[in-house]
Amino acid sequence: MRPRLKWSRNLTGLLNDALHEDLGLGDLTTDSIEGGSSPVRGELITRSSGILAGYRVAQRIWQSADKGIDIKWHVNDGDAVKPGQVMATLAGSAAGLLAGERVALNFLQRLSGIAGLTAKFVGAVGGSGGPLICDTRKTTPLWRELERYAVAVGGGTNHRFGLFDMILIKENHARLAGGLVDAIRQVRRRHPRRKIMAEAHRPGDVGICCREKVDLILLDNFTPAAADKVIRQYRAVGIPFEISGRVNLKNVAAYGRTGVDRISIGALTHSAHPLDMSFQLYTG
Repeated sequence: MRPRLKWSRNLTGLLNDALHEDLGLGDLTTDSIEGGSSPVRGELITRSSGILAGYRVAQRIWQSADKGIDIKWHVNDGDAVKPGQVMATLAGSAAGLLAGERVALNFLQRLSGIAGLTAKFVGAVGGSGGPLICDTRKTTPLWRELERYAVAVGGGTNHRFGLFDMILIKENHARLAGGLVDAIRQVRRRHPRRKIMAEAHRPGDVGICCREKVDLILLDNFTPAAADKVIRQYRAVGIPFEISGRVNLKNVAAYGRTGVDRISIGALTHSAHPLDMSFQLYTG
């Protein structure tokens, strides 16, 4: 089942602000050329292989720039694309198409890059049969809805959205509380019905998490060998494990073989390379 992009007020405002940032009071170049209002056609073409994500975002931007623009998509979000492939054909005024071009491509390239990188990680751990590949909060400010969507398009799993929708006790919380045990107990007293995820930095922390019966243990910056050892030691307790920190495409398969349930990777959203694509306009 393909993920669905939910249109929120924040997302709509983001797209409108992005278009206004680029367009301002008007396109000085196109507005100065005769024929800017004449009907033309265009093609959106890929220059490299990848996974498409965000076509509805690009469509909304172009049609916000000019409601008269008609777009026919030849691919869907989640589809694999290859160099030279025509992903969409567009028709409308030259002014409208060029007004929305850069902003539409900025979103489309960025989101497709995230989807493609996520798909590589998912494939590296065995696809749907391996551990879940999860995103993190290391997202572009105000782009989180979109970037999480792109991760899902690439076959990944969304982690907590923000600080408000899940409890995750990290190292700084343990320091603040006077220790990991105290942090877990303080949070549980305040939120007795909430599931608690706690970060472990050493095997002893895992033991504490098991004794305190947290709901998920995050192994932070463990090597594959260390993660394998501690998961084997505590697997019978029945608490799921997640791995995070220093995970890349070269070592993710090794982490996947530890028996871990989830692997969270900040690089999905902070280090993805945009999918290369271009927009070509044709007259006549």
